[in-house]
Amino acid sequence: MASVGPSAASTQPALPSGPAVFKTIPYAFILPEIVCGTWVWILVAATSVSLPLLQGWVMYVSLTSCLISLLLLLSYLVGFHKNSENWKVLDSLYHGATAILYMSAAVLQANATINSELSPDGPLNYQLNSAASFFAFLTTFLYILHAFSIYYQ
Repeated sequence: MASVGPSAASTQPALPSGPAVFKTIPYAFILPEIVCGTWVWILVAATSVSLPLLQGWVMYVSLTSCLISLLLLLSYLVGFHKNSENWKVLDSLYHGATAILYMSAAVLQANATINSELSPDGPLNYQLNSAASFFAFLTTFLYILHAFSIYYQ
């Protein structure tokens, strides 16, 4: 006689809610993503924008991603997901797509940094653009880590 084992849904780890979000590995990346993304748009906003099309895209990606990640974090803290499996798929797709968008923004910001090195605006503008490039690539890495750790969970 065959024994009935636990269902596949019960072997999946539960989605965290409340303060446990900050202690669970894939979901603990959300706060650093928000902080680093905020630094990207603050640093780009502090520069004298010489390439508005390039840095406009960087601002759009960083600000939009920061706000959506903040909403996602708040929904996890409140427990809005109700431990639904669809939230893992949504979270993985969001972070994967955002990682791709952030990679494009980071490359464009690095290009703006290279162009600002030659501009007469001074070294402060170059240093701000360099810091924004660093945080853009760091944020990209955090989004990639989050997407893959949820996918392989």
